Amino acid sequence: MLLLLSLATLLFSTTECLMLPSNLDSGICPLGLFPCGNLTVCLPQLLHCNGHKDCANGADEENCVDNSGWPKLFDAIQSSRGNRAMPEEESHKCELDVFPENCTCWRRMINCSNQELRSVPFVSSNVTILDLKENKIRFLADGGFNLYWNLEKLFLQNNKLRSISRLAFSGLFRLKTLFLSHNRITSLKIGVFKDLHSLEWLILDNNKVTKIVPGSFSGLESLYFLDMLNNSIREIPKNSICTEMPHLNWLDLEGNRIHTIRRSVFPECITVLVLRRNKIRKIQPGALSQMNKLVDLDLSVNQIKELPPSLFTNLQDLQQLNISFNPLSHIPHNQFDLLTSLQSLAMEDIKIPNIHNRMFSSLVNLSHIYFKKFQYCSHAPHVRSCKPKTDGISSFENLLANILLRVFVWVMACVTCFGNLFVICMRSFIVTENCQHTMSIKSLCCADCLMGFYLFCLGAFDIKFKGEYNKHAQIWMESWECKLVGSMAMLSSEVSVMLLTYMTLEKYLCIVFPFSHFRAGRGQTLCTLIAIWGLGFLITVIPFLSYDKFGNFYGRNGVCFPLQSDSTEKFGARGYSISIFLGLNVLAFITIVFSYSSMFYSIHKTGAKTAERSVLSREVTIAKRFFFIVFTDALCWIPIFLLKAVSLTEAEIPGTITSWIVIFILPINSAINPILYTLTTSSFQEKLKQCLQGKSNHTQESGKSFTLVSIHINTA
Repeated sequence: MLLLLSLATLLFSTTECLMLPSNLDSGICPLGLFPCGNLTVCLPQLLHCNGHKDCANGADEENCVDNSGWPKLFDAIQSSRGNRAMPEEESHKCELDVFPENCTCWRRMINCSNQELRSVPFVSSNVTILDLKENKIRFLADGGFNLYWNLEKLFLQNNKLRSISRLAFSGLFRLKTLFLSHNRITSLKIGVFKDLHSLEWLILDNNKVTKIVPGSFSGLESLYFLDMLNNSIREIPKNSICTEMPHLNWLDLEGNRIHTIRRSVFPECITVLVLRRNKIRKIQPGALSQMNKLVDLDLSVNQIKELPPSLFTNLQDLQQLNISFNPLSHIPHNQFDLLTSLQSLAMEDIKIPNIHNRMFSSLVNLSHIYFKKFQYCSHAPHVRSCKPKTDGISSFENLLANILLRVFVWVMACVTCFGNLFVICMRSFIVTENCQHTMSIKSLCCADCLMGFYLFCLGAFDIKFKGEYNKHAQIWMESWECKLVGSMAMLSSEVSVMLLTYMTLEKYLCIVFPFSHFRAGRGQTLCTLIAIWGLGFLITVIPFLSYDKFGNFYGRNGVCFPLQSDSTEKFGARGYSISIFLGLNVLAFITIVFSYSSMFYSIHKTGAKTAERSVLSREVTIAKRFFFIVFTDALCWIPIFLLKAVSLTEAEIPGTITSWIVIFILPINSAINPILYTLTTSSFQEKLKQCLQGKSNHTQESGKSFTLVSIHINTA
């Protein structure tokens, strides 16, 4: 009783300690800024706990570990128990007369783990710790431990226990720790723990218990930790937990099959309640109203769609709350108003469309908060540590999180725009015989130029938001500017893909079937190009037609490109992006690879009929050219295909991969197409040389005429 009173006193004092404000001296700094310890220097939220010491004294990286709730409570209680290490000279001295020879003995502790035992061995009655884990014990008979009245710790985990006799633990009045985890126990008989009046730890995780029967835990008057993780419990009997275990503090029911939390199931005895990884769909109003001692509550990884408005009534001492990974669609602005002592709030993977500063304004002691998106941190400026700091694409400060990305976006934009504009100008001034092909090339360059403009826009907005992107992130991703920029990239990408496919098929028909009558005329080529651009515009515009089906299709990330899928993506948007990136684009890539392979085979077959060295040399040149065309297409598209396919499995993909693919991989074709299809072609080089020679001759003739006129004037 004295121990329990001291524990209760310690819990109260620890709770009071944990309720102290997280930033007592934050009043010297404006909202959103926090002091460097006791200095008068203030740093913004994003620089605290970011892994870099920005304060001269390093105070910004101190107290960054979130040990609110049960970690601090656990350490305090354990330290209060006065665990004292044995003197080293006495630690190996065995004080037991009888124990199996295959087991080891230290003082009054017996270790018989992993000894292939099938029953409880006979040992001296004064044993205090008995370790029988990792054996093959299947059954605990009546009175199996009644000789060991001094036993304080019993370890039976990782055996093959299926059932426990009702009197198996009779006489163990001093037992404090009992491990029964990783067995095959399906039920607990009524009164099986009735003699365990001193038991404080009961570990029953990873068994097959399906139901907590009233009376199963009777006699556990001192129990403060009950772990029943990974069983098959479907419901908790009303009032049975605290009635049978009045001093229970920790209750861990993670990984069970609980589907409803009924009203008043958990009375006031619980301090830490873990209901993670269950199947909870419904929480009845007032379900937690009697738990006025609750310090830590974990409701993460369930199927909760709505939190009752009065769920947190009377939880004034709650310090840690985890509601992450639930399909919550709406959280009222006053949901957390009563949690004035809360220090840690986890809301990971929860999309909060109605997020507002008002939602967290009453949480004056909050020191750690965890969101799905780093953009949400702007709505909790008074919280010192807010995570995540970045999604890999953007960060608190910048639209593009990485300095290399911020530089590379301008490099790729300049290369893409300059190369394509140069080809358009040169193709306009140099007249060629195949004007239809020139039309296709110029059209391709226009499409690729849009990709350069897209990169310029990203770079410009990155500069605009520099240093304070987090304030504008939500507005930016929902803005028409972001949608316009994203649709520009989509239009460029898809029109370029279709034009490359069309040009490849046209070349394929000319080479593989040289005597066919298919030769596209000017009118037919013009109609085809208009149709391709029209289809590209249609692909781009469709996501704007229905917000209910597609959501914010282009504004799912800072770069406004709908490449990566996740669990929050609308079903229509997911199906549409799959049909584009893994349907249309994959089909186009396969068509291009097949066509160039067939063309090379046809050229090789024709060249095999002659042994001329010039023909073989020309064949090698064509092979190299075809290889680079297919290689650059593969370099651009295969990473996109893989990223899209992997994201559909809902595997976690770092945002840095997405950002590098969008900034560097996606524009590869747009930057290299002018080189492959124009600047390196022999026909274009010949025409350019003729044009330059013609201009040189014209300049020389003009110079001669000018000289003759001058002589004639001087003679006159």
